[in-house]
Amino acid sequence: MKKTIAMGMAVLTALTLGACGGRNSGNAPAETAAKAAGESTGAAASESTAAATDPSGAGSVVTIKLGHVEAEDRSTHQALLECFKKDVEEKSKGQIQVDIHPNGALGGDTELTESVAMGTLEAALPSTSVLVTYSDDFGIMDIPWLFNDSQAAFDAMDGDMGVYFNQKLDEVGIKCLGYSYNGLRSMTNSAHPIAGPEDLKGLKMRVMENQVYIDFFNTLGASATPMSFNELYTGLQQHTVDGQENPPSLIYASKFQEVQKYLSLTEHTHNFLAFIFNKKFYDGLTADQQKILSDAAQHFVTEQRKMELADTQTFVDKLKSEGVEVNVLTEEQKDAFKKALEPMYTKYREVFGKDLFEMAEKYNK
Repeated sequence: MKKTIAMGMAVLTALTLGACGGRNSGNAPAETAAKAAGESTGAAASESTAAATDPSGAGSVVTIKLGHVEAEDRSTHQALLECFKKDVEEKSKGQIQVDIHPNGALGGDTELTESVAMGTLEAALPSTSVLVTYSDDFGIMDIPWLFNDSQAAFDAMDGDMGVYFNQKLDEVGIKCLGYSYNGLRSMTNSAHPIAGPEDLKGLKMRVMENQVYIDFFNTLGASATPMSFNELYTGLQQHTVDGQENPPSLIYASKFQEVQKYLSLTEHTHNFLAFIFNKKFYDGLTADQQKILSDAAQHFVTEQRKMELADTQTFVDKLKSEGVEVNVLTEEQKDAFKKALEPMYTKYREVFGKDLFEMAEKYNK
């Protein structure tokens, strides 16, 4: 059986990579960001826009500087190279160049989003979790077990939920061209397996700087500890925190297996990365250039999601091979977590409103 599954995964991965042409193996207030995005404060954005619209052709090459925090061997970076960068540069005949900076080289998600909003960076791929700075409603995406499965989550973000969030970003000077998949988030720690809510009591769990995640873990009896992702490895190594939660592919790429003993496949959140551009920069491009970017972004999102889904079991197996103990939660065990989280669900139905919850939940049917 395992051999059959492995062969199936190999075929899926091969098809996915072929579709992409191959694969190599903080916080400014929303109103401040909106004002900054509407002013000519971004040298990078203004220069690129000028190059795109210069009738003399003297500055005809547009350069898009794009930052993200993912490792170079993750699906996000690989799909950016093979689907987005390749498409854009080929279809524009070299008139649009894409300069990608992985590994948080340009800052964490919060800093990257601020830079895009202000126009000092053309594009980035931050987690939707940090976008609560620009619209509180993004927090609903962090509600645990909001979607039944990945396809329901994809349909929501490709449907009216995505449209709703795009409008919120437009209001603060950010253009979103799609939502790639950061995977299903699960928990690791250095103390013991997590099979039920009681296993979290007393654990110091690193969370993103996001109130929903803070409430999630505190409600379950853990000590939620906000921490930048760039500081997380050291925090785990020095036992500033006992554990964290992320998709298996990111856990492995970040080498958390060196400082964590247990992986519990809680699969509590479907996490997305927003493919954002400075709106002033994007609006300054020609209609043809915008279509090239939009089409390439959609290609990237579609193929990256396939890559990430194919990678999940692969990286769980890799973590096992490096000594991490893995336990898979049953549906009954997940239900126990949901029951313990009922006070949190009640609170956030009031915070986000009935309509937004119904918008998400209809995709589970």
